[in-house]
Amino acid sequence: MTTAFFGELLLRLSPPGRELLFQRPSLDVHVGGAEANVAIGLASLGHSVRMLSVVPDHKIGETARGELRRHGVDVGHVEAAPGRLGLYFLTPGAGLRASEVIYDRAYSAFALRGAEDWDWERLLDGCDALHLSGITPALGPNTAAAALAAARAAKARGMRLSFDGNYRARLWEAWDSDPRGVLTELVGHADILFGNHRDVALLLGKPFSGDGPEHRREAALAAFDAFPNLGVIASTARDVIDADHHRLSARVETREAVCQTDEVSIAGIVDRIGAGDAFAAGVLHGLAQSGPDQAARDGLALTCLKHSLPGDASLFTARDLAAFHDEGLDVRR
Repeated sequence: MTTAFFGELLLRLSPPGRELLFQRPSLDVHVGGAEANVAIGLASLGHSVRMLSVVPDHKIGETARGELRRHGVDVGHVEAAPGRLGLYFLTPGAGLRASEVIYDRAYSAFALRGAEDWDWERLLDGCDALHLSGITPALGPNTAAAALAAARAAKARGMRLSFDGNYRARLWEAWDSDPRGVLTELVGHADILFGNHRDVALLLGKPFSGDGPEHRREAALAAFDAFPNLGVIASTARDVIDADHHRLSARVETREAVCQTDEVSIAGIVDRIGAGDAFAAGVLHGLAQSGPDQAARDGLALTCLKHSLPGDASLFTARDLAAFHDEGLDVRR
């Protein structure tokens, strides 16, 4: 099974250690992007994955392509075009200081590509599944139209579609957008939704009363009723003690059942960026291997492991996942 991922590749620029942005005249660089992060996570677990994107036709674009390639992602459908690569600046949190992100993505080669310039028959040929996120349509009218066209093409081919809500208000507010309308159609095509009660509230235009298990089930059942194609909803619940200590649990729901993990305490966090993408990769892996219960366990395991790793993507293997489940935290010799 080959899964295609459609989205923008980015460079992440962040100060070394826990410093403030430009506290010193140096920045660490990582290649990322929501969909690319999930692709790398799944490829690291041994899955066949293909990235669909556009990067600038210069050294920076080739570096981004090369980073995905070296982690096992098929980049043969990542095209090169004039323009720039999107950036974001991350100031990592520490203690009681929260992390902060500044986007610099406007007018990137990906955002400027016309919706009609994507050949979905060619790009999706040989693929069984497509993964999208809400970040891509938030970038502007071109990418919103392209994401909708990709979803329609995938469903016309009988492909499985997974969709991560990833609502980014700052991106949607930067243009004359209709986030609810666009996201509602995308979720309407989806078989798997990564999102919680807040995402469902946005889609359905009604509030849900809280984050407890019973309220999360209420939101999930409302989503299943509203979107007949939807079969799985996966989410995490995060309790932030401070920037270095979170508590996290995972949940995978079907129309018939709920698979809920115990809460795990994650202390000494190295980097939480991309943890949601790692969760998505773990869930997709678990669904492919077994079913919803394994998906919840693998999603939680991979997102926990990602908190220990600098950069945007999970690089952990199936062996690492098995060790997390079975071998504890003592030194492995």
